[in-house]
Amino acid sequence: MDLRHRWVLITGASSGFGAAAAVAFARAGARLIIGARRLDRLERVAQSCRDVGGEAHALPLDVGSSESVGEFAAAVRNRTSNVDILVNNAGGAHGLEPVVDGKDADWEAMVQANFLGLLRVTRAIVPLMPRDAGASLINIGSIAGHTAYEGGAAYCGVKAAERSITQALRLELNGTGIRVSSLDPGMALSEFSLVRFKGDQVRADAVYRGVQPLTPEDIAETLVWMASRPAHVNIDEIVIKPTDQAAVHKVRRRV
Repeated sequence: MDLRHRWVLITGASSGFGAAAAVAFARAGARLIIGARRLDRLERVAQSCRDVGGEAHALPLDVGSSESVGEFAAAVRNRTSNVDILVNNAGGAHGLEPVVDGKDADWEAMVQANFLGLLRVTRAIVPLMPRDAGASLINIGSIAGHTAYEGGAAYCGVKAAERSITQALRLELNGTGIRVSSLDPGMALSEFSLVRFKGDQVRADAVYRGVQPLTPEDIAETLVWMASRPAHVNIDEIVIKPTDQAAVHKVRRRV
């Protein structure tokens, strides 16, 4: 499906997967609306989209706030009456403590961003998505939603919830023409670990030591491929991992 001139909305687009996806969709000729909390960084991503010939609008968005999502949706409606592709990318992990040492603030942040934020944005934007036109709703999940690991109870829980939300949406939107998909990455080099470890660069770097992880560009390329399938084709779910990672607990390290 030709993506030229189609409207693509991406949340959490100030860095990582979201930023790379914005540029990739812009390069494919799409028109972008991107949202995130860090508006200065978001504006730089919008400019990168323009540098490759795309149209991009940067709007402030905190998916953890119903008020912010409402204001964002109103601003979207001021720019377009249709959103052809929605990429729910905003989220992230906070902390890696076992449950008995977990912190309420970390748990609440993960629930707000990965779970409630996904629901809020979807509720606000799906009414703007065209019916029977090959529109796509793509949620960014994680292999953590498939397999739990120590220290990941809350994050694995919200990502498992993302899978259930995606599956429910696919049932609810059946017959509308809106395709519902999930892209679930494994180990990928982004700000994910730096955020999880609260800015501890040494600890974040250790996650990827000796491994060739996925890059944000790998995820972006996959997202564009998913959205550009013919209108009658829906990619339900993709689990994407680096070759070095056989499973959550099985990673080949060269050092």
